[in-house]
Amino acid sequence: MKVLVVDDDVVSRMVLMHLIDSCGSFEILEAEDGEDAWQQLERGLRPAICFCDLRMPRLSGMDLLQRVKADRAFGAMPFVLVSSAADRATVDQATGLGADGYIVKPFQPEQVRGHMAAFADQAAAGRHLAEVPLATMQRLGINGDRLLVYLGGFQSQLAGAGLELDTLLAGGQQDAARACIERLHAGCVTLGLSGAADALKALAGGPLDAAVVQPALADAVRAVMHQSEAVKRMHAPS
Repeated sequence: MKVLVVDDDVVSRMVLMHLIDSCGSFEILEAEDGEDAWQQLERGLRPAICFCDLRMPRLSGMDLLQRVKADRAFGAMPFVLVSSAADRATVDQATGLGADGYIVKPFQPEQVRGHMAAFADQAAAGRHLAEVPLATMQRLGINGDRLLVYLGGFQSQLAGAGLELDTLLAGGQQDAARACIERLHAGCVTLGLSGAADALKALAGGPLDAAVVQPALADAVRAVMHQSEAVKRMHAPS
């Protein structure tokens, strides 16, 4: 599986590449900034996942994300933004543009492993267990546009929860972390994301730590993205 790492800072790029390499056997490719990455993609590079820094010269991570998601050739490629910025506005902007994950510098190994494990599992399975979108719409009494709004909001909630849970677990606040996961589980159930709901529910069986929480959150984000695409396909012209 090819993994593309994009960062104009050589040290950060090498550290992230080392952490990805420790997750398994991957072909890790690198780009020195967003423009370099975009040129490689246009020349035919098709990585299974891209980790990209936010602030870079020539083409920022946010700009590269927007280009990637707007292009049908590689719009489905999982795209994880990497940044020292942890404010909610930045996370929400990334989520709104279609980011599949968000990692805050300095890198935490469990965050990287969580994303790699979740995307590898998703690639192997090829699908996510979820309710048929039409059934969700009928159950909630909403249309497809409203379901997309709910899914987008929940994706933002998941992105913010990743940062919140890291802080809670680092401080030993297990009860608060469990309460956060219970809220996310309820959101999955409401939106018909049964596979993600089961994964979050399974976390209740033992002590929580980032090594098990982050993969479940990353997979939940992928489930939301998958379901959103299913809703959009329902409304696509034939």
